[in-house]
Amino acid sequence: MYSRIDLSKTNYDLMPNAERLEPVPVRAVLDIYKDYCLYKEFTSCMPIFPNELTRSNTDVIGYFTNGKLVAFSMIDIMDADNIENMQFAWNYEQPRLRLGIESMKHECAYYKELGYKYLYMGGDEDYKSEIDGFELSWGISWLV
Repeated sequence: MYSRIDLSKTNYDLMPNAERLEPVPVRAVLDIYKDYCLYKEFTSCMPIFPNELTRSNTDVIGYFTNGKLVAFSMIDIMDADNIENMQFAWNYEQPRLRLGIESMKHECAYYKELGYKYLYMGGDEDYKSEIDGFELSWGISWLV
């Protein structure tokens, strides 16, 4: 099943240590992604190609700790109403920060403020249901 967030049902605050990265520090982002894949012990992971990070329909949101980039989200702008979180990764240096969850809340606030309606988030993992407005697709119901 595929999941999304109905942004109209969220009321989160922006994180002060997050920003849209422009220009994108491609090497730093790719290093975080590599560290993330190693930490998670993925036996295989899809690479992120540098040009994916700099496309006109892709936002990269960076998350900072003590001025250092420690996490990012790669968000594809699908159309005027819909965005998709294509990838999130962080270095896990401070797990207590719960950056995976906190970044989703920030992205809900950020994109809701910009007028988007839905944030698509890929497969149905339990942690995603912690976010207000969480929905699952039950077939093709979203394709109307």
